[in-house]
Amino acid sequence: MSWMLLRDLLSGANKYSTGIGRIWLAIVFIFRLLVYIVAAEHVWKDEQREFECNIRQPGCENVCFDYFFPISQIRLWSLQLIMVSTPSLLVVLHVAYRESREKRHRKQLYVSLGTMDGGLWYTYLISLIVKTGFEIGFLVLFYKLYNGFSVPFLMKCDLKPCPNTVDCYISKPTEKTIFTFFLVITSCLCIMLNFTELSLLILRYFIKCCLQKHSKTFKSSVCECHSLGYTECGETRAPQLLQNHGPSFDTDIPPKGEAKLLCDTEED
Repeated sequence: MSWMLLRDLLSGANKYSTGIGRIWLAIVFIFRLLVYIVAAEHVWKDEQREFECNIRQPGCENVCFDYFFPISQIRLWSLQLIMVSTPSLLVVLHVAYRESREKRHRKQLYVSLGTMDGGLWYTYLISLIVKTGFEIGFLVLFYKLYNGFSVPFLMKCDLKPCPNTVDCYISKPTEKTIFTFFLVITSCLCIMLNFTELSLLILRYFIKCCLQKHSKTFKSSVCECHSLGYTECGETRAPQLLQNHGPSFDTDIPPKGEAKLLCDTEED
């Protein structure tokens, strides 16, 4: 398999990730992909040939090895690495879909192609959930298949065609145990980062929704205050308008000075 292709694809997803997502990608590159390529693959290179039992019965070693290792540990780790890294490509595909849609419509449809909004936010959230599910699922599968994460020195096998209970020995068990715990700890760290990023995205979404709701209520209250102020101004200015534009009131009601003169003449 070309691990460089996987590295290039994940590098393309890096620019659309959050800060925690970039830390996750760095851990995958340095502590998982490079460790797997440089060291772990050579430790498990000839595990079946170096698996020995204290009997030379034909087929006994093969049956015992298949029983204790139904799937090679290193192949299981590589499968986990592929399955965990694949959901990150959903974000890259979504951004590529946005780019093709803008080219098709020949106009800008999004503020930024890599901005976490709308459908891209849901795609990124789904990728985080799928990655976390794969991480937990592979850890549980590894634990169930090999009865723990440590590689034992000695295994006792009584399967046919072995004539009796035989002792089987695994090559480099201490070295394999160290690498296994290292990969388990790295996987747990990636799970913790995924949970943190998932919680952060959901928290930001709720804060954004609350702020939008608060801004809508604030704008509606401001509009009500403005409309109330306009009605009050109309009520206070109504008499003045009537005095200015009502000619019947000017003819019927005399000014104060004229009214006083009329009163004096009537008394005389």
